[in-house]
Amino acid sequence: MTDELDAMAQEELDAACALPFADIRKVTPWGDSFAGFAPSGRAVEVERRYLWAVEPKGAVVVEVEVRDPAARAGAEARTLLLAPD
Repeated sequence: MTDELDAMAQEELDAACALPFADIRKVTPWGDSFAGFAPSGRAVEVERRYLWAVEPKGAVVVEVEVRDPAARAGAEARTLLLAPD
């Protein structure tokens, strides 16, 4: 069960990071959440966050959380995006 949520969180993180960095900077700080379905069909909540990193300057932290409220389970994935040179 948790493996499925971990995999989904990583997939959503990859999608959240697919925007060009210039576009990500325009929406930071920002977050959204939406209802979705895990590959198994169970209902989940997905939350994405774009936050300014403390260090290095100009970097953005991208976080994704996938929650299954019924099972009280969840998974998170995050990465640091550096400004291109």
